[in-house]
Amino acid sequence: MTDLMEVAEGTRCLLMGNAAIARGALEAGVSVAAGYPGTPSSEIIENLSRVADRAGLHVRWAVNEKVAAEVAAAASFAGLRSICTMKQNGMHVASDFLLHLTGTGVRAGMAVIVCEDPGALSSQNEADARFFARMLEVPLLEPGDFQEAKDMTRWALELSEELKTFVILRSVTRMSHASGTVTLGALSGNGKKAYFECTGSLLDFQRGPMITGPGAVTYARTVQQGRLRQASRMFDQSPFNSYTGSLEPRLLVVSSSACALYAREAIEILGAWDRVGLLKLGTTWPLPEQLVLRHLAGAGEVLVVEEPQDFLEDAVKVLAAEQASIAGAKVFYGKRSGHVPPAGELNCDVVIGALARILGVNYEPAPKDYADRALAATFTAPGRELTFCAGCPHRASFYCLHNALALKGKNGFVCGDVGCYTMGILPAGFEVVKTAFCMGSGIGLASGFGKLGAFGFDQPVVAVCGDSTFFHAAMPALVDAVHHEADVMLVVLDNSGTAMTGFQPHPGIGEDASGKRARPMDIEAICRAMGAKVVVCDPFEVEGTERTLLSMLEESGPRVAILRQECALSPHKRAGKRFKIRVDEAACIGSRCGCNRMCTRVFRCPGLFWDARAKVARIDEVICTGCGVCASVCPSGAIRKEEAG
Repeated sequence: MTDLMEVAEGTRCLLMGNAAIARGALEAGVSVAAGYPGTPSSEIIENLSRVADRAGLHVRWAVNEKVAAEVAAAASFAGLRSICTMKQNGMHVASDFLLHLTGTGVRAGMAVIVCEDPGALSSQNEADARFFARMLEVPLLEPGDFQEAKDMTRWALELSEELKTFVILRSVTRMSHASGTVTLGALSGNGKKAYFECTGSLLDFQRGPMITGPGAVTYARTVQQGRLRQASRMFDQSPFNSYTGSLEPRLLVVSSSACALYAREAIEILGAWDRVGLLKLGTTWPLPEQLVLRHLAGAGEVLVVEEPQDFLEDAVKVLAAEQASIAGAKVFYGKRSGHVPPAGELNCDVVIGALARILGVNYEPAPKDYADRALAATFTAPGRELTFCAGCPHRASFYCLHNALALKGKNGFVCGDVGCYTMGILPAGFEVVKTAFCMGSGIGLASGFGKLGAFGFDQPVVAVCGDSTFFHAAMPALVDAVHHEADVMLVVLDNSGTAMTGFQPHPGIGEDASGKRARPMDIEAICRAMGAKVVVCDPFEVEGTERTLLSMLEESGPRVAILRQECALSPHKRAGKRFKIRVDEAACIGSRCGCNRMCTRVFRCPGLFWDARAKVARIDEVICTGCGVCASVCPSGAIRKEEAG
């Protein structure tokens, strides 16, 4: 791993895209960095947190993306350059504040770095945050390679400072999590003293109060639109926009971000540079109008290659229509024409297919039987399903929830949330989760269900969320549930960290992003202070947890059960096993009546497997974490646990 502070100017080194972005922020002299962990953006804050002391930075994992944006804006108001990071959904969380921030603008440079996930490789959706740039009326930059990821981050902060507005820098999974060679620039000091000047007039946003209000909206929007026009003129000369190919192309390909790499490779493979030109844009909102018009005028057909939605395609079409006398008549290809898939992640083969159709080239990206052979090959591998890790406390928690709901009866169900525990929808979680949307929506929906008693609703409703999600978005919904006395139970699956994205700390943990001591917030005390009844259980103590959950289901009103057990993969638990687990083969009744392979067919921990020849369950010593829960599940007592030495 490259030390971002020790590598000298001019050095060429291999950097992950997110590390390149972090280095760019350091080269720009950033002072404050805040974010909320979410793949594929997390490594930006993690890289900066490792050098925070040496670089004189304040780095934090904020409780959510809105707070991260507010922390970054405060630094900007006080004259310090700042960044905030998030994945695509974070823009929706932060948009309330960011919509208002466009009214005042910023002072020192501020970049909002959004890392998106086309194809939803690790996300619940593939939302496209680029549309926020148009709605917020702020510049949007998109690096097209790893060098640009670094250089454009620095420029984003410089541009923000010049235009006095925050700038959105957009990366994607294939940029953030891939690696490439980067030539480093000089590190900048950030020795400015923070000071918020607020003695000027209400409309002087550089020296006066930073306040938005009805009376200033029209004035502020007029100023912001002027900044956009200035940005467009600047973008016409930006070195992050480039053109390659024929001077008079039959087909102009317009692309940005990682898609520009796919397009370049596709044109090269087809040997079509004599007929095709590639306009790669790093500044995608506002468009560099004169640059785009100049290249539109020289081509009869245009293919727009982007992911996931048709943001760039729409902008280019609008410009061509408005400036038809310059651009001329055009045939457009892209998502609307069906040449580029309307959803999902792109690749070089997809772009080759689009180019071949337009140019009339016979080209097979892969042999005709490739898809059939690939499909057949999948059946030669062992069947595997999505499941919790061996020793995951969520498996035990959902097992207890399933049993408690079954004993309660009346078709009770669980409103899920976003995290590892979303797998409660699947057999791994005993299929108890029946709703799953966004962070915090589990308790929000359950609160709604919990007030439907007047309409004959009598099903028990349970909401689940993780400890990080509790602080991020569940607290307001719980306040609402308590205030309205909704008949609902919230189960907080507290595994002591933001486990799904890499164990980043949150307010419930006693350390900050840099590993320094921080004041932990007590979830139990917070819930009690709200007025909810609270119990705390260890889900590995299966019988006691089941009894407690069933007892809580018998009650009414808002109540909270905190199921607390550290994640099996956390750094603190990897050192050793609590129990030594073994199977007493003489006691194992396997598939016979009274068990029917309860441990491997129903509980399904990866640390257990069925020995079909011996007809007994066995422990996989390599995978087993020694949690001991399977010993509580085994109906015949064949699984034994002993204290590990």
